[in-house]
Amino acid sequence: MVLATMATMAKFKSTILSSVLLPLLFSSHGAAVPSPTSCNGDTRPYSAWMADSVISRGQAVLPAGTTPEASTFLQIGVFQNAILQLKKYYDSPEHACAQADWDAYLEESTQSVTPWLLNATTDTQYPLDRFSDGNGLFHQYERTENETYKAALDTLQQSIYLQPTNKYGGYWYFKYPNWSYLDGMYSLIPFYSTYTAKFAAANSSAVGKDLVYQLDLLWSHCRQNNTGLLVHGYDASKTAVWANPVTGGSPFVWIRSLGWYMMALVDILEISHQQEVLNQEQWNHVHQRFVALSNAVMAAADPETGCWWQVMTDPNREGNYIESSGSAMFTYALYKGARLGFLHGIPDKALLPASLASKCYGYLLHDFVVDNKNGTLGYNGTVSVCSLSSNATYEVCLPCNTVSPEHYAANGSNNFSITSISPSSTTVCMALPPLFSQAWSTSVPLMCLEIKGLPYLLI
Repeated sequence: MVLATMATMAKFKSTILSSVLLPLLFSSHGAAVPSPTSCNGDTRPYSAWMADSVISRGQAVLPAGTTPEASTFLQIGVFQNAILQLKKYYDSPEHACAQADWDAYLEESTQSVTPWLLNATTDTQYPLDRFSDGNGLFHQYERTENETYKAALDTLQQSIYLQPTNKYGGYWYFKYPNWSYLDGMYSLIPFYSTYTAKFAAANSSAVGKDLVYQLDLLWSHCRQNNTGLLVHGYDASKTAVWANPVTGGSPFVWIRSLGWYMMALVDILEISHQQEVLNQEQWNHVHQRFVALSNAVMAAADPETGCWWQVMTDPNREGNYIESSGSAMFTYALYKGARLGFLHGIPDKALLPASLASKCYGYLLHDFVVDNKNGTLGYNGTVSVCSLSSNATYEVCLPCNTVSPEHYAANGSNNFSITSISPSSTTVCMALPPLFSQAWSTSVPLMCLEIKGLPYLLI
């Protein structure tokens, strides 16, 4: 991938991305960086560079002869989404080499998980995150018309009807009876909506109703009245040691679970315009939820960094820290909401969401993105996992081993990659940061993106 000049960046600005955040910095670095997927070793934007790095490490593919873990499907599916967005953004003859490499990855990754998704009953034993692998399956089926991919899509769809539910009708996130997590909405909603639009349009009304209902159940059981934020999940039976006796909600707001939910909200608002799964009343309802949550998330941002804490409601408590994957998720959602005009109702400053997202993105670049000096990028500060299958105390939530520089978490790298695909219809102007200072010249101009056709200068 090549992105050597500001003129080159401008060439891509008219492209409309369909399901990614269009973040503001489309940065390049100075030295030539060889990579197995960049084809020419020239400078690349961070989005492509991070994606190429994940591929070069053999991540986001299930190795032959291995059994998927609970997190496998999410790590692969989210990265497939990042690659699909890169393919859309760089869909031109001059990027044919990179396109070929990304197609090869999509084929390999999809083939690696397809055999594990062909039994609907077995599928229900996996987390709701399994639906994120629909990204690769939809792409490969449209590209090849291979009926095995269609069979996997059909089976995943059937597994929705077999998914255990709690007494309210909320889907279990995983194997824990009656427990529903925010996390699963990011994977479930786009798959459910897209499958319906492509193969079962007659069911659109029922599906739209179910999607909104699932989002609302989580909202009603998990939302804190005092902060407007949502806790990780809830136990409908209220028997878990951590369950709130009234709502069943868990005790803490974990950054990444709320990040998945917030991205699900903004994504379904965009997807519905394309697929018409939600009617206007439903769309307005979800939009109100997204604006309310955006306000709450912005209020919880760390003033110094613009990013967010692992346990979001205890920023100054001992042991807490700024977490990189969830911060990338909120950056994604705020940028995308600003780009698509979903956040114009934010009081006083219509550009506050983009400005805050810009501040956090700059911090992520400076403090968590690592140049490995071998042609690849790494991404630090990403928590590995936090589960409610414990007593869910503050002390349990904190030491969920942040991934070391040697084990770049797919969650963090993937979220950063899609958060680093440059915007098209959104324009924000600001100076590029002095990353890799030896690569920057003092004459580098402001980079401009466009929000609703109006230029702004973010200081």
